[in-house]
Amino acid sequence: MRKLVYYIGMTIDGFIAAPDGGVDFFPVGKDVLDFIVEEYPETLPTHVRGQLGVDAENRSFDTGIQGRVTYEPALEIGVTSPYAHLRQYVVSESITESPDPAVEIVSGDPLAKVRELKAEDGKDIYLAGGGRLAGTLLPEIDRLVVKLYPVVAGAGIPLFTTGFSPVDFTLAGTRVLDGGMVVLTYDRT
Repeated sequence: MRKLVYYIGMTIDGFIAAPDGGVDFFPVGKDVLDFIVEEYPETLPTHVRGQLGVDAENRSFDTGIQGRVTYEPALEIGVTSPYAHLRQYVVSESITESPDPAVEIVSGDPLAKVRELKAEDGKDIYLAGGGRLAGTLLPEIDRLVVKLYPVVAGAGIPLFTTGFSPVDFTLAGTRVLDGGMVVLTYDRT
């Protein structure tokens, strides 16, 4: 069975984005880009892959799911299919029609959709964010890959937005990059 993997960048104090959704304060140096290209190239949006000259096969994921707020920045720059190299799903109650035939809008129960996707054959499923969708999908998240950046934000969008519902995970791996980012991998216990 496929796994739902929440692969995300986070500050030391637990935020995945600024209060306005911005992520440009994360220090992404050569070491971080090299890690992403080497380990998770499919998490780079298609237009960014092109700009960086990345032509790598999907290593871990063949499907991606994201919330509307995570999808919005792509739409704002005219990119309607940000992960054209993946099957794409956007969970939204406000977007009624997909702006792109390659992007399926999930307006119903996202847990049911993820369970359906996990039952299929294929590579794992990339949960791209955001925190509210991650909170909703927490019962189905099998792995966390947290890129812990050496930054304190003070406020912003948390890793998970949900009610109190402790879920145990076991540390499965760590990797420290030269610039100070630590990649933490956790599997559901």
